[in-house]
Amino acid sequence: MTRIGLVWAEAEGHVIGRDGVMPWHIPEDLAHFKAVTLGSAVVMGRKTWDSLPERFRPLDGRRNIVVTRQRDWAADGIEVAHSLEDALELAGGPAQGAGSPWVWVIGGAEIFAAVLDRADRLEVTEIRASIAGDTFAPAIPSNWRAVNRDPDDGWRTSRTGTDYRFVRYERSA
Repeated sequence: MTRIGLVWAEAEGHVIGRDGVMPWHIPEDLAHFKAVTLGSAVVMGRKTWDSLPERFRPLDGRRNIVVTRQRDWAADGIEVAHSLEDALELAGGPAQGAGSPWVWVIGGAEIFAAVLDRADRLEVTEIRASIAGDTFAPAIPSNWRAVNRDPDDGWRTSRTGTDYRFVRYERSA
């Protein structure tokens, strides 16, 4: 059975982007993102695809599925879906690959909001910084609970000097 996870990094105020990119650089978060999604299908919107540096497209070791309304859009190394429903169906299908039970939705905001009510897990990197942005993660509903906070709340300092922590959320029973 395929399970749906959402993964994102957010600064204070749920900021996840500005001008089509993440307005921070936290190498530890990128490593965490790779560890979480490797071997799974990843579903993203076309703007998220466009925001990835070309040298990383498609994301290695993952089945890349891009949702776009543009019927004639294509890119090497990906599968195109014209709706979120089609993308999730593709991701859960037999071509998924390494047998991962997870499909990871990796952005953007519109897709996060559309699939949040069907998700099984959220992997959120919280960034302790006030950063201006124009794209926002959805608020996490009250029926989700953090399941992996350390006693000290798990805050770490990136080698770039930014404080962050990884928080996994699961639905409350």
